[in-house]
Amino acid sequence: MASRTNPTKPKPWTEVATHLVDVAMGRKPADLVIRNGRWVNVHSGEIIPGTDIAIAAGRFAYCGPNAGHAIGQGTKVVDAGGRYLVPGLCDAHMHVESGMVTVTEFCRAVIPHGTTSMFIDPHEIANVLGLPGVG
Repeated sequence: MASRTNPTKPKPWTEVATHLVDVAMGRKPADLVIRNGRWVNVHSGEIIPGTDIAIAAGRFAYCGPNAGHAIGQGTKVVDAGGRYLVPGLCDAHMHVESGMVTVTEFCRAVIPHGTTSMFIDPHEIANVLGLPGVG
């Protein structure tokens, strides 16, 4: 579900938390369920086969061995066919200007490989332009 101000932006978590819990508990159906994936736990390094993910209101509601309880009449079900399920990756220290490309071009290069967010350190811009260049 999109917000009123931005049709592609999910509603704030505080507005959908109760709905997400209902989906996770099987009281309401998910919008989308991805079945039969291999979840890559980037914290432990494990690859967990047979993982399902239920998505509601543009957010994860359930991740586990069987999301059948979250499937309703209007739920879109996608078989992952054993493909890897990887969370969005965060580049924790990035100097985008070092790549000698615009931010847009950098995003085009990294998003297809799973990077969904970055912490950008603009020190090189600051070295040349000072505080006005960073602001």
